[in-house]
Amino acid sequence: MKICILSDSHDHIRLIDAAVADAKALGAEAVIHCGDVVAPSTLRCLNHHGLPVHVIHGNNSGDLFAMTQVSARRDSVVEYHGMDAGIVLGRRRIFVVHYPHYARAMAATGDWDLVCCGHSHKVAIDKVVNVAGGETWIVNPGTIGGVGSAPATWVLGDLDDMNFEVHEVSKAVEYNDRKASAGS
Repeated sequence: MKICILSDSHDHIRLIDAAVADAKALGAEAVIHCGDVVAPSTLRCLNHHGLPVHVIHGNNSGDLFAMTQVSARRDSVVEYHGMDAGIVLGRRRIFVVHYPHYARAMAATGDWDLVCCGHSHKVAIDKVVNVAGGETWIVNPGTIGGVGSAPATWVLGDLDDMNFEVHEVSKAVEYNDRKASAGS
């Protein structure tokens, strides 16, 4: 099973939409968002992709009540988990949290096959030796919002062979969209 892992969209609708479209074209069957959506309405653009979206909040949470409302709609693909989440996808145990230090601690427990996080706006893919004597993957996809000078990045994860590929969406996607809107 392939999944799209992203984080820190910070209201950049066109970038998150483009990332999920790319991921779906590459075979992704689900999306994990590691927090900092900001405005919950940002996620509505993902409904037309038809992929389940697992999302947590981060430190730039926006309106948590509205996030709950977005996920409660019958036509919504979004499942809002709150501060963190433990989910199973493709027979893999996955923990999702916003903060990298918390992710490292959860990976060390050996309870998870994969721990996904965000917050730093920097891509990081690493394996951590856990207390159970194995290794746990930690994936931070960076910022799909392309915050500041950071590129707009996301990760395609293949849960069958635990392979992770970094992808980038051109920030021009959003800029050109804004420019076209301003000219109308």
